[in-house]
Amino acid sequence: MIFGIQGSISLFDISPNFTVMLACYAGIRAGEGKGLLLGSMIGIAEDSLSGALLGPHLLSKGIIGYLSAFLYSKFFVWTPLLGIMSAIILTLIDGFIVYSARSVFGTMPASIGAAAFIISIQSLFNAPVGILLRKKRE
Repeated sequence: MIFGIQGSISLFDISPNFTVMLACYAGIRAGEGKGLLLGSMIGIAEDSLSGALLGPHLLSKGIIGYLSAFLYSKFFVWTPLLGIMSAIILTLIDGFIVYSARSVFGTMPASIGAAAFIISIQSLFNAPVGILLRKKRE
């Protein structure tokens, strides 16, 4: 479902990257180890659906799942502002990991300037979703 929503929305011909938020949410809810595993599963599904090189999204979403759980455990009080900042930063990290992996192991998908612009817009798409990121109340 998230892949369909992600593909149907665009601004300036740039689609959002909501799968990063899915991996981030999985990491926050499940912890570091399970976040890595769930993020990798989300990434392999995205790689399979994209029809391109198998692996860049697997690597990036796994790292995002782990990093989000790690970041969340380091702050005593999680605020919506920290959620927004983490959504932006983790989306930037994800985009540059995917871009780097595709550039090294495949053909360069775009120039670095165009890639930076697209990744920046995607991080702005994901910023409002960061408000909703928090662990379930126990």
